[in-house]
Amino acid sequence: MSFKAAAIQMCSGVDPVKNAADMTRLVRDAASKGAIYVQTPEMTGAVQKDRPGLRAVLRDEPNDIIVKTASELAKELGIHLHIGSTAIALDDGKIANRGFLFGPDGKLINRYDKIHMFDVDLDNGESWRESAVYRPGSEARIASLPFAELGFSICYDVRFPQLFRAQAVAGAEVMTVPAAFTKQTGEAHWEILLRARAIENGMFVIAAAQAGKHEDGRETFGHSMIIDPWGKVLASAGGTGEAVVIAEIDIAAVKSAHDKIPNLKNAREFSLEKIATPAAGGVAA
Repeated sequence: MSFKAAAIQMCSGVDPVKNAADMTRLVRDAASKGAIYVQTPEMTGAVQKDRPGLRAVLRDEPNDIIVKTASELAKELGIHLHIGSTAIALDDGKIANRGFLFGPDGKLINRYDKIHMFDVDLDNGESWRESAVYRPGSEARIASLPFAELGFSICYDVRFPQLFRAQAVAGAEVMTVPAAFTKQTGEAHWEILLRARAIENGMFVIAAAQAGKHEDGRETFGHSMIIDPWGKVLASAGGTGEAVVIAEIDIAAVKSAHDKIPNLKNAREFSLEKIATPAAGGVAA
């Protein structure tokens, strides 16, 4: 089965109300071009590195404007709308970096909390400690949609191939990677990682990204893209500003890739032993 998919590229600011309006405009554009699955980037609702500022605009899930708007939009347009993620206030004072998938009836099909926290120190002086603010998820899920088996990840998750492999083995045909990659890491690794995850698992990858200079001062890499199971980039955006990236997804290509390179079937269990080298002048046992 084939279907048209869209990755929405945004440059979200600090105001969830404005971001919801921008999202609505871009999703409408994607639907008008025939997309029946539409994905938005990580942190669609607010890109805000100031923690008090972020907490000031946070809401719990039932009262979040992005969640409400997405449910209404999906129903109005008759599409599957995937909010890559938005920040959700939790009862314990932490925040969830949570993705949502809504069906054409506006009902929630799946939620996914980002599992791997971006705790890094980069060469350019950027330092990030997501674990200080966000509560990591612990569950991977696959949504069985009428047109594809859809797997979930968010941004930094792409660096953990075991998450993708587990979902591929369980039958995922399309993996989603909504993101807000930093400019430095994006230039070095974004496309390489996405294509690698597609190739090694024989699956489509759809990655909607944040792009450009944001109100909070950070800069994200953009280059939203859709990749086929052979690693070919079907469609992509530039590195700044909004974009609607659309491609035709032919699910038959997944089986074709698995038939050509059946590495999922050929995988074998193995043991691992670390061999100690003898000290200088010693004799190995």
